[in-house]
Amino acid sequence: MKARVHVMLKTGVLDPQGEAVRHALGTLGFDGVQGVRQGKVIELDLAETDAAKAEAQVTQMCEKLLANTVIESYRVELI
Repeated sequence: MKARVHVMLKTGVLDPQGEAVRHALGTLGFDGVQGVRQGKVIELDLAETDAAKAEAQVTQMCEKLLANTVIESYRVELI
């Protein structure tokens, strides 16, 4: 089974990388971009075949390592 984890900074947390991308897009002529939030996607290949168990495992991985839950939120997607 595969899992995809989407990690983003929480609303209200400053995103300097996103701001740098927004600025760079403006210098390239893309003037209509008012904001950019940058995140990360992590894909995992799991040995687990039970969807509920796999989601629970990935949630534990996110809580312990993959996401800084103080400033980031995450979403688990089984694929």
